[in-house]
Amino acid sequence: MDLSLFEDGAPHDVFAELRREAPVYWNERPQGGGFWALLRHADCKAVGRDPQSFSSAQRGNMIFDQFVDDAARPRMMIELDPPAHTRYRGLVKQGFTPAAMARLQPFARAKMDSILERALDAGECDFVSEIAGELPLQMIAELMGVPESLQPAVYQVANRIMAFSDPEFVAAGSAGENVGAMDELRAIARGLLAERRGHPGDDLSSRLARADGDAEALGDDEFELFFLLLVVAGIETTRSAIAGGMLAFHQFPEQWQRLREDPALLPSAIEEILRWTTPIHHFRRTATRDVDVGGTLIRTGDRVVMWYTSANRDETVFDRANEFDVGRSPNEHLGFGFGRHFCLGARLARLELEVAFTALLAQDVRIELVAPPRTMRSNFAQSPKSMPVRLRAGARRPR
Repeated sequence: MDLSLFEDGAPHDVFAELRREAPVYWNERPQGGGFWALLRHADCKAVGRDPQSFSSAQRGNMIFDQFVDDAARPRMMIELDPPAHTRYRGLVKQGFTPAAMARLQPFARAKMDSILERALDAGECDFVSEIAGELPLQMIAELMGVPESLQPAVYQVANRIMAFSDPEFVAAGSAGENVGAMDELRAIARGLLAERRGHPGDDLSSRLARADGDAEALGDDEFELFFLLLVVAGIETTRSAIAGGMLAFHQFPEQWQRLREDPALLPSAIEEILRWTTPIHHFRRTATRDVDVGGTLIRTGDRVVMWYTSANRDETVFDRANEFDVGRSPNEHLGFGFGRHFCLGARLARLELEVAFTALLAQDVRIELVAPPRTMRSNFAQSPKSMPVRLRAGARRPR
């Protein structure tokens, strides 16, 4: 709960000590009513695969309780349990099939080429906002049909939602969700929904706004909250993985050279980037019954927090867990969570990582840090705020 531990990235030394000495650890909260912190890979998986015993809907999926004062508040998909979660996920998964990703691939490649050429022409840039964040923004906009005029606002509001604990983005003394920013993004979604109902196009927003045959349309609240979830998760987390991956290659240049010499390693490199960066530190559940986890009795009503960042460095699962290895295999990381709430956009994230690093590798792009990277002050998201770099291309494409 001490956010200062996360100001320079994840506190891996703290997590390692807990895995050794108290892997199912009772963590008091300043306001009372603590939570069980799960630090091991196996325990996180056990809770993730058991939605009957561990609820996402009871009091929410964040460390702080979300639904104490407003139990009737509409819920995002990640805040639901079966069967409501199953229905909701079934309605929206059409946008993330392998066929849908194949249709997006040419667009993604063209956008990444343009983004990278612009950055290389400039010579210096903020890698986070101008490269790592720009591709996911363009991809979400293309998928959902967000007009270009709204894209800067969408990006900025998504930042504010994810950075709910960072004083650079929220007012001093604020706690919990950035409700004002969430309302702003819902208003953008409401306008987009109205536009697509009147003038449908060939995008996911249009398909979700109408009922075709046996397909059920999303209600207004459902659409707004899905849009909010997709925009925040789809932009912020992939941005973190691309930027964090490039920083890892800067810190481990021999791995960049290894990948350059053997491009067939790119799929395993992407999985290693996801393990290494783990953009979301944790999610929470609430126990619905007494249950044993890792030899510890969890009581009905107890909060349980799955620390994916710790699980992804679990020495009993990952050999040389603190080394970045593009050839790591097997690599059963929990970067996308686990179980029924496994990230719906995992295929989209992998596509974006593949496109981004294919382009960077093709021109042998290296970075030199102009200033230290800055990390969001958050125990929820492992998210870089800025990474000023000087770019050098070893094999720049002729024009």
